[in-house]
Amino acid sequence: MKKGRSKMTGKQTPKAPVEWKDVFDRLEKTRIILEKGGDLSEEDRKKVLKDRARVLARESEKTNTAETYLEVLEFVLAQERYAIETLYIREVYPMKDLTVLPCTPSFTLGIINVRGRLVSVMDIKKIFNLPEKGITNLNRAIIVKTDKMELGILSDEIIGIRTIAESDLQPSLITLSGIGSTYLKGVTGERLVVLDIEKLLTDERIILREEAEPGVLKRQEGIPF
Repeated sequence: MKKGRSKMTGKQTPKAPVEWKDVFDRLEKTRIILEKGGDLSEEDRKKVLKDRARVLARESEKTNTAETYLEVLEFVLAQERYAIETLYIREVYPMKDLTVLPCTPSFTLGIINVRGRLVSVMDIKKIFNLPEKGITNLNRAIIVKTDKMELGILSDEIIGIRTIAESDLQPSLITLSGIGSTYLKGVTGERLVVLDIEKLLTDERIILREEAEPGVLKRQEGIPF
């Protein structure tokens, strides 16, 4: 009599993904039971030990993974949240004594005097097709600077500084297309839009140039705003 042999296909059944919410819920219920003086069955004890082992392995994996984090300044524009990496930010300045310039692109609000420096202020709502909003006491100019350029970016309200993992950034918003999307570093799962300041400040389409008459800035050809 020949013994049957099971055929090996070489393929392993993929493990089902761990439902971490269920794991943490079970551990929390266990903690509450034990705090109230309750006891666990042998089967429940084994489940708890298995869940704890999973959590420890997960934390160990996070620790061993080289993750890059970004420190950003979060702010509000037309009820949406945006962010700029702090390494590009020189300072945050009140929107006071704004001087409007004639013959400039629609996204240029004007210039402000920042302790003797004239800084142009850009309203990126024009670029991202966001609804207009008047200037209030909450508005601030976020002064950003690269090696080649310095300007102010209008914010409706400053939220504060936070840290985000670079791996959390997705390429772009599905609903955002056109030139605006080229200025994005990425979007987090909670829809925080991180701007790519290097691209924004080096794009010739948003740079003003001086024409024949000194002191008069005119719209650069090819700017679609």
